[in-house]
Amino acid sequence: MDWLTATEALTLLGTQPQTLYANVSRGRIKARPDPSDSRRSLYRGDDVRRLAQRATGRRKQETVASEAMRWGEPVLPTALSTVRDGILLYRGIDARDLAETGTLESVATLLWQSAVSLPRVPVRGHGLPAAFSALAARAANAPAAPRARFALVRDANEIMGTMAAALAGERVSDPLHDRLATQWERPEAADVIRRALVLLADHELNSSTFSARVTVSTGASLWSGTLAALATLRGPLHGLASPAVGALVDDVGHQDFVETALRDWLGEGRALPGMGHRLYPEGDVRCRALLASFEPPPAFADYLRAASRLTGDEPNIDFALAAMIARFDLPADAGITIFALGRTVGWLAHMMEQVASGEQIRPRARYVGV
Repeated sequence: MDWLTATEALTLLGTQPQTLYANVSRGRIKARPDPSDSRRSLYRGDDVRRLAQRATGRRKQETVASEAMRWGEPVLPTALSTVRDGILLYRGIDARDLAETGTLESVATLLWQSAVSLPRVPVRGHGLPAAFSALAARAANAPAAPRARFALVRDANEIMGTMAAALAGERVSDPLHDRLATQWERPEAADVIRRALVLLADHELNSSTFSARVTVSTGASLWSGTLAALATLRGPLHGLASPAVGALVDDVGHQDFVETALRDWLGEGRALPGMGHRLYPEGDVRCRALLASFEPPPAFADYLRAASRLTGDEPNIDFALAAMIARFDLPADAGITIFALGRTVGWLAHMMEQVASGEQIRPRARYVGV
């Protein structure tokens, strides 16, 4: 991996300095401090060359559109959340500030712009299988998404109540983070669970949120949209990323030479889980905010030091979730459980926003076949 000075990067890109800085802030080019001069930055060569190649000649409209669908410019307008200059904002408020004292219910009130009142919903079983079953049963017979604002909010509360019953138990009188801590018999973890739920409540147009918006844009119900989002979340590149971190730390954490083991891992062409995020060139602020509330186990600290030296990347929220699970001895599926429960708030907010827009999401394909 090579790193370029600003002069070298600008020569390859053929752009002005402000364009280089904009690409860094949008996560397209990884930057890090210059070890020889802390006032300057170095830029990852592979990222610079990739952008320089894209910029050669006038790009066709379909090329620009296809790039926008992969970590590109936002493809949908939203007033809910964004990552701006490395900061996650919920309706203009720093998510880290909300995580200091807020609850998932208070974030739902902010994002939905409506009072939250979760009903008691009977659910068979528990965990993600129960959530999938309950959502599918309702989605199969639910009418089209209502247009009236009060009806959307009513459905959102019922869906959130269903997810809470499946994932956090049926103690409706308790806040959601306390319900999870009680269910897992870890009362000492309640506050860190609260922080994680708040920090994971929304993240602009991530894959699962986009799935939810596409679904309801056809007129399908919020139940169908939540089911689509939950199915999307359950992928190794999304909601199941934190278990991969824990598994690798368990594998190499007991070894005397963690860095050697990780170098071998990288040598096989595999990325280190839990490291780096394109939207946060200077490090995932959600990860920092969560790690500030507890001390990671020694094996995770060793992994982080070695991984940072080898990649130049900072840890992301998946690393923090995995470290939290290990630190408080939470169930193996606690990471995706917290992720799913927290992100349901964001899914519902985005779906209500999409329904209100009245627009159907229907991209075109760029045909490359015979």
